[in-house]
Amino acid sequence: MTDKQFFWGNSVSSMQTEGGWNEDGKSLSVYDIREASEYASDWHFANDNYHHYTEDFDYMQAMGMNMYRFQISWSRVVNDGDGSFNEAGIQYYDRLIDALLARGIEPMICLYHFDMPLHLAEEYNGLMNKHVLDAFIRFGKEMVDRFAEKVKYWISFNEQNLYHQPEAFRISGYLKGDQTTAELYQIAHNVMVAHATICNYIHETTDAQIGGMLAYSEVYPATSQPADILAARKWDEFINFTLLDCYAKGQYSHEMLTFIKNAQIDMHILPGELETIRQMTSDFLSFSYYTSTTINAAKIPAGTAPNDYLKFGGQKNPYIDATEWGWQIDPLGFRDVLNKLYQRYRLPVFPIENGIGVQEEWDGQNPIQDDYRIEYHQAHIDAIFDAMHEDGVEVLGYLGWGLIDILSSQGDMRKRYGMVYVNRTNHDLKDMQRVPKKSFYWFKDLIAKYRC
Repeated sequence: MTDKQFFWGNSVSSMQTEGGWNEDGKSLSVYDIREASEYASDWHFANDNYHHYTEDFDYMQAMGMNMYRFQISWSRVVNDGDGSFNEAGIQYYDRLIDALLARGIEPMICLYHFDMPLHLAEEYNGLMNKHVLDAFIRFGKEMVDRFAEKVKYWISFNEQNLYHQPEAFRISGYLKGDQTTAELYQIAHNVMVAHATICNYIHETTDAQIGGMLAYSEVYPATSQPADILAARKWDEFINFTLLDCYAKGQYSHEMLTFIKNAQIDMHILPGELETIRQMTSDFLSFSYYTSTTINAAKIPAGTAPNDYLKFGGQKNPYIDATEWGWQIDPLGFRDVLNKLYQRYRLPVFPIENGIGVQEEWDGQNPIQDDYRIEYHQAHIDAIFDAMHEDGVEVLGYLGWGLIDILSSQGDMRKRYGMVYVNRTNHDLKDMQRVPKKSFYWFKDLIAKYRC
């Protein structure tokens, strides 16, 4: 296996990693005003990658990584999200990209990872509003113009299917409203139009590649009762396949559109938007994978939209173990997702987030002995190669999540995913020292073995 055949790397978001929240002309995002709590940091410093990125890239190079997926902070490069472009912020990412390329690490850009510019949230209610859709497209096209000559792999929205779930109201800049099903579908449609527009622009103007990205958690029927099987299938259709159909076929799932019609939901589709989606093609299908769960139809109230099924019907699987955070560990589910994506759509698939969050403390001297992390990643990498060699799935690579410790998605530094420890806690920044864990050396050896 050669470097050109398979990508090994690390994924992060801007607000969980960068810090530098008020430097070099950055405007505020919704995260910048969130206050610390007992089990969450504020978002001002993260792991201070803004000042440590060359050190972090040195660790990645030492591990043998050849790809880094990072996010461009909308607030850092566009004043208030819809104002003038901030050249200081753009130059930061230009230096970062050059530092990656100098180390033989391929950059992958994500354009949005939940950190809506504060002005666009407060003034327009985020991605509910067509003005914000247009502002995102303007931002995205400018970043493509600036960086596509150097950056050949792109995604637009992190975990786009979250905008088809109740989580959408937390991650889209939505600050006011009744959180109705109709509003959910309006947000989801605006996000898809934004993705399709950027996707088409990349293919029209560059030689770069772009694909859609999902948060793909395997959801099994809780039992063999037909109602549970139906609920699990409908969840897949409404949360995963309707987006994948857009990415690969240029159209929403017919079952979802039938539901929209029957429920008399107005998605606020403007002239030309469906044509923009129809024109879309994808170079790959990417996804995050951490866990699986089951769904019990008996717990779902009558008349519930399929998008809300898991909120009511989610149920732990008694046959698999879970982390201390309750996330169930299921490498076979990972293999199944790889197959569902590839066998149905026949596009290369790319798992670009995977990892295990664990509470860890460093004694100030000895490397953390994180055998549990080694076991988790080994099992999931084995699942990838089983899918490739036994099932015929075309996989582009494997990117772990936050392989240098970062804030969790809830801002909790206790939940550590990294193979490199960052010496800070939720409320004490300490010295931000980077300290490799046992898994660092294991992953380095694993990558070297597969490249031989």
